[in-house]
Amino acid sequence: MLPVIRLLAKRLGTSLIVLIGVSMLIFAIARVIPGDPARIALGPNASAEQVTALRERLHLDQPIVAQYGYFIADLMRGDLGISLYTNRPVTKDIAEFLPATLELVIASGLMMVIIGLPLGILSARYRNSWIDNLIRLVTLLGVSAPAFVWAVILMLLFAYFVPLFPIAGRVSDTITVAPVTGFLFVDTLLAGNLRAFGNVAWHIVLPAFALALSGIGQAARLTRANMVETYERPYIEMAQSYGFPEKRIANRYAFRPSMIPSLTIIGLDFAALLGNAFLVEAVFAWPGLSRYGVAVILRKDLNAIIGTVLIISAMFLIVNVIVDLLIAFINPRIRYSQRAA
Repeated sequence: MLPVIRLLAKRLGTSLIVLIGVSMLIFAIARVIPGDPARIALGPNASAEQVTALRERLHLDQPIVAQYGYFIADLMRGDLGISLYTNRPVTKDIAEFLPATLELVIASGLMMVIIGLPLGILSARYRNSWIDNLIRLVTLLGVSAPAFVWAVILMLLFAYFVPLFPIAGRVSDTITVAPVTGFLFVDTLLAGNLRAFGNVAWHIVLPAFALALSGIGQAARLTRANMVETYERPYIEMAQSYGFPEKRIANRYAFRPSMIPSLTIIGLDFAALLGNAFLVEAVFAWPGLSRYGVAVILRKDLNAIIGTVLIISAMFLIVNVIVDLLIAFINPRIRYSQRAA
């Protein structure tokens, strides 16, 4: 247990340094974007005095080093400032929009695991057969097109031509969900409203599947490649010579050693979904943080831009730490290396 704790402390320390670097980088980039945030916020009809007063209130008249100091001081108090886009605290905006994106990303991640890994196992087990060729073709199509293209295709197929799923939103207008956590799956279960829970699940299927298709393809193809390589190892041949069932060989002896690269890629894809979800959210009118981030970037809302990027970066780092811990749990050699260190 101690090596895992040491690994966790090391990864958290590294993640904190990376997060500080990201905050400095995005702060500098946000300040050099063309356009005056105060003028954009107040509009073309605002007087010069009003613009000057807002610039002073936002510390935009100070050197960039001083501005970053004010930002860090506010951040340590949990204050990300006021959004010029919504005229509300950025923390309140993030608390409102983040649960929708997290639900979408978690659903997509589950699809990547539940669909991608079994497809890879099946393809490797029946390698060089028509099943293998079909799976490789389907997964190649999945990774060839970006998520927003699949979002449009799925919407046309299953919401317009064959109206099986809704087009937009997280829940139907006829369904009322009392907000408790912001996560509709959790809130509907807390209320004991299974009808609303089913309606929420019905709405998330298409956007989550469109977002997950690329990850499903990558997970399946990587799992297949690693398992095919594992099948050539002597202990697999020994298991086959002893007459072990092919399903047992595939699931226990070939899949587990091949799981580490697949788990790494799934973790990276899962973390990347937070930043890649904005086009899918735009297509399905999903009220999430990624869509909010695009809106504030277009309006040069500095506080909201920095807050959104920091949250997405922090989630990316958290997912990477979790993946590292899972890999250490699966692969004893990593735990032993930590103990030796």
